Amino acid sequence: MARIKRPPRWYFSLRSPYSWFAYRELGERYPDVLDAVEWIPYWDPDAETERLLDQDGVKLAYSQMTRAKNFYILQDTRRWSRARGWQMTWPADRDPDWDVAHLPYFPAAAAGLGRDYVAAAYRARWERGEDICDRATIARLAEEIGVDPDEMIAAIDDPVVRKQGAQCLAGAAADGLFGVPFFACGPEKFWGVERAAAFAAMVRGEPVTVVSDVPWQVGAAELAEPAGLGADAGHAGGCG
Repeated sequence: MARIKRPPRWYFSLRSPYSWFAYRELGERYPDVLDAVEWIPYWDPDAETERLLDQDGVKLAYSQMTRAKNFYILQDTRRWSRARGWQMTWPADRDPDWDVAHLPYFPAAAAGLGRDYVAAAYRARWERGEDICDRATIARLAEEIGVDPDEMIAAIDDPVVRKQGAQCLAGAAADGLFGVPFFACGPEKFWGVERAAAFAAMVRGEPVTVVSDVPWQVGAAELAEPAGLGADAGHAGGCG
């Protein structure tokens, strides 16, 4: 029996500034690619989701960020956002529970509003600096996209949704993910926002002529182009 070919996919994290950059890059410069790929959330699991993963023998390839790397990312993301002309506000994370931020994606997606939830969460975190691991924030995001806030909050503790989240993370591990944003098209894998152009070309069936790029290497005229035309972006490694 012939194997069913998986669609191209991009793994995103609401935590990661580089995932937000990739979301902006794909949405503004390659919207057809963003429409064609499978959206898959990825996050650092809490104790309960970790327990579900352990039951299945799944180990995620992530590590805690060092202080030096954290300071580097602060500098690097400032360069990125300024080069692209994107307003960015760094949130203050205090004991974040990333399951709270990511598990609501699943009921939103089931209602056909997964992309709306991602957009709203990214705006809240990276444009307004809000705490998206706060359930009150999730309730406001639910109202923003037209989902019942109580149902959205209840989904965070729903065993079925928890299992769905664990299966999603297990699938990411099986796909070889070790950091975000992460893209896959057939057997080809791409890591980092600076690989968005190469990933887009492969999804479109075009030759990959740009392997890596960063926005400050793009000409001033191209940076001034309206959304939807050309180029890509970059990444600092890890989960960002």
